[in-house]
Amino acid sequence: MQYLFAALIGLVGGVTSGLFGVGGGIVMVPAMVYLMQTNIKTAIGTSLVVIIPTALTGAYKHQQLGNIDWKVAASLVPLAIIGGFVGAALTKHLPADVLKKCFGGFMILAGCRLLFFK
Repeated sequence: MQYLFAALIGLVGGVTSGLFGVGGGIVMVPAMVYLMQTNIKTAIGTSLVVIIPTALTGAYKHQQLGNIDWKVAASLVPLAIIGGFVGAALTKHLPADVLKKCFGGFMILAGCRLLFFK
């Protein structure tokens, strides 16, 4: 049953990744935590591994559609890589329950921003 949940989570995460540019953190992490009872730190790490091929295939299709600004992407990449490393390293120092609350708060703020502001 766990692998069926994982496959369905992967499908939904992939669709939302290609459609909205999100999927790993917003879909896969909460789904793994609640449907599969995965520790949040493991869910985050697993999501990051899964999102690599998902992001590559989504980026390929968006390139075909002309939806990528390569100059902006080139500006984002260097510090995004550093930020990803720093963020992953910080998980060692944050208890899982604190990380879960921070993640939930971030999702609420991002959702409110998208819903209520231009």
